[in-house]
Amino acid sequence: MRKLFRTILLFFVVSLALLGCVPIAPPALPATTVENGEFTVAAAADLQFAFADIAALFEQQTGQKVTLVFGSTGQLAQQIESGAPFDLYAAANIAFVNQLAAKNLVIPETVALYARGRIVLAVNKESGRAAVALDDLRNPEIRQIAIANPEHAPYGLAAKEALQTVGIWEQLQEKLVLGENVRQTLQYIQTGDAEVGIVALSVAAVPEITWTLLDESLHNPLDQALAVVASSPHAALAREFALFINGETGRPIMRKYGFILPGEDPVMPTPAAP
Repeated sequence: MRKLFRTILLFFVVSLALLGCVPIAPPALPATTVENGEFTVAAAADLQFAFADIAALFEQQTGQKVTLVFGSTGQLAQQIESGAPFDLYAAANIAFVNQLAAKNLVIPETVALYARGRIVLAVNKESGRAAVALDDLRNPEIRQIAIANPEHAPYGLAAKEALQTVGIWEQLQEKLVLGENVRQTLQYIQTGDAEVGIVALSVAAVPEITWTLLDESLHNPLDQALAVVASSPHAALAREFALFINGETGRPIMRKYGFILPGEDPVMPTPAAP
């Protein structure tokens, strides 16, 4: 009996020793959101060349992926209102940013001007047409004039205002070809679907066209602003990129494409070809 008791006691001692050698798994921690280094920028179409350059440098310096989505400022704002998963919104007119801010759809303290845009009168080189002033658009040989849709594209609205200022908006209605945004408008001119048009200076340095800078007094200022989208899961990255655009790396690139920068006087632009 004593032998059986000792055997049982020894079994329990060995079992406890073995249990002491087995690690006990800690309780599971709650899941947390981890920044994946990728974020999306909804940008006005006039920024296509400039932002492509800026984003490339940002990625090189930070290792974080920037996805650029270009479109008309008004349509992008509508998409944000519908819940599109954008992190940063860069508009061609601050009015659209202010409208989103009033609806609490962007973070108010992140609203910042980053540029003022200019418009140009662009002519397809192979069209055989000549136009260096808006009055030249009265020429009956010019049959199609491209502008961005003024209902939702700030550069299209600026084009409309300029044509109204010189008194030829109504006269040109049958000639107008409306692009969804300023880049599509430029494509119409590049391909010859429209002989002439009014587009952003920032996208005008392409080989198929010649352009003439239009007096900015002909239209309301194209003050461009950005803001972080309130629903963004990557707000910190979006803020970082916004500062990069308005910082020592981004500003020279914006200037290269003909933008007037906050705090700087306008100069005659000589944008480089993209």
